[in-house]
Amino acid sequence: MKTIVRGPRGKEVVIGDGLPTVLLGERINPFGKGPVKEAMTTGNMEPIRAEAARQVEAGADVLLVSVSAFGIDEVRVLPLVMEAVMDVVDVPLCIESRNPEALDAALRLGCGKPIVSSVTGEGPVLAALLPLVKEHGTALVALASDASGIPKDPAGRVEVIRRILEQTDATGIPREEILVDCVAEASAVNDKAAGVTLDTMERVRAEWGLNLVLGASNVSFGLPDRMTVNAAFLALAIKAGLTAAIVNPTTMLPYAMAADLLVGRDPRSRRFTTYHRKRKAKEREQTGQP
Repeated sequence: MKTIVRGPRGKEVVIGDGLPTVLLGERINPFGKGPVKEAMTTGNMEPIRAEAARQVEAGADVLLVSVSAFGIDEVRVLPLVMEAVMDVVDVPLCIESRNPEALDAALRLGCGKPIVSSVTGEGPVLAALLPLVKEHGTALVALASDASGIPKDPAGRVEVIRRILEQTDATGIPREEILVDCVAEASAVNDKAAGVTLDTMERVRAEWGLNLVLGASNVSFGLPDRMTVNAAFLALAIKAGLTAAIVNPTTMLPYAMAADLLVGRDPRSRRFTTYHRKRKAKEREQTGQP
């Protein structure tokens, strides 16, 4: 199954079986402290433009945009951030918002064919967001969570996705427009967390063949050497059928490409070796070596 998304000026990205793992750059969000969050509160969009360009240069295929945080007027700020990102890049966007007014305003900006994230199994969320997804012809992320929270076992998460699919089918949203997030949780809190996520992914793939997306770095919260944990988990997730990963491309691109190579998504290793040659050439240029 293939999910096709497009940037504001037509750049197309295809998510699907056997294709390279699509990377969603995760860094345009208000979490923590830093210039991006400050930009969202002050209205100076230059740090957001710079971060968007930096992530795409580092290898992001899609950019995740989130402004939902305490003290931020999402209806006002989300369109501003979207416009700032679209000023400098043409990659597809993944808009993380459950505010229908903010989401509708963002989708009316002419942003191509984006992804709406994250649509949970909660009745009010489905009722508010699915009509917008249908009206604007976007893709969406179905999140394995409902009003009771995130189920602790794979069967519970699969059941949430089943209920979401019943509603998307009833709304007339094609299955190929749906990506499923089986939810990565912190392994520092629950040593079975990664296994539950991977098992859920395999079940979703076996039952519906849908594309899968995941916030891979969630698994390492609270642990030292997070990048090592993230890289190992990303490889396991790609083996389990992950087709799109929410990551920091600056650090995770080579690990995603290596995993793609090992599971047969890089014919003759051309993508990985080309990347390696370009990286070495850039390193020589920066150090003045011949």
